[in-house]
Amino acid sequence: MKIGRFIRRVVRATVPPTVFLGIAAYFGWNATQGDHGIKAYQSQLVLLDQAKQAQQDATAEQIAWRRRVNGLREQSLDNDTLDERARAMLNLADKNDIVVPYDRRDPLY
Repeated sequence: MKIGRFIRRVVRATVPPTVFLGIAAYFGWNATQGDHGIKAYQSQLVLLDQAKQAQQDATAEQIAWRRRVNGLREQSLDNDTLDERARAMLNLADKNDIVVPYDRRDPLY
């Protein structure tokens, strides 16, 4: 009888704290390692920084393309420049043209 009572007392004294410590450990582990924990938050911050950088790159590219498209409008085209670019693209020259050589590392366009 005394041994049974002793075992019951030991179980009642150790099982509830062990269960609560296990639950606390579970929640503590999920707070750091889980899907919504600290590590997941840090990885989301990295993804956010990457997305912001991609947005800035896309905005810069969009501005460059708008500038290039605006340069093609009829009001902004210069006939001399257009003629020069057409000759350069087609690799043609007029017999009255003066050809000025330039280095390949320093293009005119």
